[in-house]
Amino acid sequence: MINGVGVGGSWGWAVWGWVLGDDRDVADVSGLLRVGSGVDLGAIDPAGTPGLPDRKGVRRDPKGWARAELVTLGQELARQQEMLFANAKVNPADQRRVLLVLQAMDCGGKDGTVKKVAGTMNPEGLRITAFGPPTAEERQHDFLWRIRRALPLPGYLGIFNRSHYEDVLVVRVRRLAPPRVWKPRYEKINSFERELVDSGFSLVKMMLHISYEEQRRRLLERLRDPTKYWKYNPDDVDNRAYWPAYQQAYQDVIQRCGTDHAPWHVVPADRKWYRDWAVAHLILDALKRLDLSYPPADFDPRVETKRLEREETGSTAKVNGR
Repeated sequence: MINGVGVGGSWGWAVWGWVLGDDRDVADVSGLLRVGSGVDLGAIDPAGTPGLPDRKGVRRDPKGWARAELVTLGQELARQQEMLFANAKVNPADQRRVLLVLQAMDCGGKDGTVKKVAGTMNPEGLRITAFGPPTAEERQHDFLWRIRRALPLPGYLGIFNRSHYEDVLVVRVRRLAPPRVWKPRYEKINSFERELVDSGFSLVKMMLHISYEEQRRRLLERLRDPTKYWKYNPDDVDNRAYWPAYQQAYQDVIQRCGTDHAPWHVVPADRKWYRDWAVAHLILDALKRLDLSYPPADFDPRVETKRLEREETGSTAKVNGR
């Protein structure tokens, strides 16, 4: 269920709560994808398209429409991100920042999402961190140690490709630590995220939800294309045997670590074009909730304009007087 609404089977093009308006009107994508303690991942269609407008042009070519929309969304994302960065640069007391937490099964599309959505924004204001197995140094510390070191600075939009949730997902499923070690981490994560929000972070947590069949198709695609061999890991096939255990682990994560201040969103990700469109909306919604604007000048633009005009006039006179 999403927000108490059953979503098994095909969602088609019907959208809950859809209100027709002008051509730019869209449904509340964040609200549709937000999940709560009663989430049932098995009832969420990985090929679904919640929030997509039920319009003739969209139905005719949903993929083309979504990709065109991503361009427009990207322009607004870039503008919002610039305002976030500018405010922190001008006012060091402004601690606002956004952190996108991306989780998914292997081949779920984390890298593709970062490339398509983050690629629309200015890299100067981005901090992207991909977390792999902990290093020898990282294993000497608490599991949140390396996470804290990667947090974005004020004014930045940070993206975690995998995150602290790996320590209650892969660690649990592959039995890398006993339950007495990983079970207390749920509450530690909740306290950590509360701390982040209280210090100026806006958290956008999402699971890119793909099907077992789609994962197989993407793995085969990597094996058939020499330019994608580098993406393939034989362990990915071994991990498929743990699919039900991972689904249960994800469900427990969402149920136990989905809070009002740091909710989870489940993004159907079998359709890459929908995934990118939805993720762009989720990030944009988080930025808009900050009610950003460009910082005002701490000088008089008119005075500065006159100074430059006088300088230009003086420079011209000197050149002509030679």
